[in-house]
Amino acid sequence: MDFVFEQIRVGGDRNLGYLVGDRAARVAAAVDPAFSPDLFLERAEAQGLRITLLLNTHGHGDHTNGNAELKRKTGARVAAHPSLRPDVPLADGATVPVGSIEVRTLHVPGHTDDHVLFFLPAQKVAITGDLLFVGKVGGTSNDAEARAEYESLKRVFRDLPPETTVWPGHDYGCRPSSTLALEALANPFLRAKDLAGFLDLKRTWAEFKQRNGLK
Repeated sequence: MDFVFEQIRVGGDRNLGYLVGDRAARVAAAVDPAFSPDLFLERAEAQGLRITLLLNTHGHGDHTNGNAELKRKTGARVAAHPSLRPDVPLADGATVPVGSIEVRTLHVPGHTDDHVLFFLPAQKVAITGDLLFVGKVGGTSNDAEARAEYESLKRVFRDLPPETTVWPGHDYGCRPSSTLALEALANPFLRAKDLAGFLDLKRTWAEFKQRNGLK
């Protein structure tokens, strides 16, 4: 197996998608193709791969926008949280193969109820969507959603190894990727001492960013 992994800038609000492929099997998955389905086709062709699977971290349009066109052009199946009624429902703990690559699903609600994270255990790669960004976390609309997100983040850092690389759904940080270990050290939300501190930072995030020169 020759592992192929590309981060693809797909437009929108600094959206990032991913091409995950097995060159030996000549197959690939497109993750959150958003506004640039043709770019995924170009990159897959350049790598000698055929896209057979579309993975969505969650149902927001800026992540699923390219599904229909990419599915029409490739015949690929859509895999996502069961509530989105995809071709391949991925409940918590479900795995799906991309050639010989294992992609494991973690249900991580908070930003949305249908949010999942894709973890590649052999490669220690986590595609975190809008749960975890570099230096930030996903937006929530109320304390209930923020509490769910807090528990999801705790689970990720408990269950995945610290050397896991973090590949987010938007390029909102000072660099386009990170590791769990680095985020634990530098991400203000992950440095919150407890849920109360996390919720307080959520409420005062605009002021925190201004005070600390963050964008």
